Amino acid sequence: MVSSVKDPREEVLQAWYMDDSDEDQRLPHHKEPKEFVSFDQLAELGVLSWKLDADNYETDPELKKIREERGYTYMDVCEVCPEKLPNYEQKIKSFFEEHLHTDEEIRFCAAGSGYFDVRDRNDAWIRVWVKKGGMIILPAGIYHRFTLDESNYIKALRFFVGEPVWTPHNRPNDHLPARQQYLKDFVENDVANHAVNAAA
Repeated sequence: MVSSVKDPREEVLQAWYMDDSDEDQRLPHHKEPKEFVSFDQLAELGVLSWKLDADNYETDPELKKIREERGYTYMDVCEVCPEKLPNYEQKIKSFFEEHLHTDEEIRFCAAGSGYFDVRDRNDAWIRVWVKKGGMIILPAGIYHRFTLDESNYIKALRFFVGEPVWTPHNRPNDHLPARQQYLKDFVENDVANHAVNAAA
């Protein structure tokens, strides 16, 4: 019997394959018909997610546990909107440039919402909509980008192991060790597993 228990993350996170339109990046960009992506599919790409208590993040025991288990010693708060972010237009353009980081990217949405776009194994874009209470971890080496949605506002907590390094490495940067490791862990392993299963 299939369990009908709803995943609480569905209230604060949604993912789908994007269309190829070059319309406003803040629009949802659903394919027609819509093609949603499950949390399991995201996890297979190394993208992890949680629903947490955005109103009490300073005392939320689950967030505390995640930070301790993953070694996130650094935290700050970043508000992205025209009124709060210096050089807003320039920053939004740079966030939407496809890039990777040599460390995980950890974001917890404390207010507002935004889109994190990630590449799947076939280089197609998956759009992950993160709303208040949603936390997402993008693995080191995954190509991705960020944009606000039509609400034009997100307040995000950023976490890091040790001193933060926010350096984006715009695509192409396939030679970086973080990219090589990502391909090994999440792309090549999956291709090999499919080949084994197909041969069985």
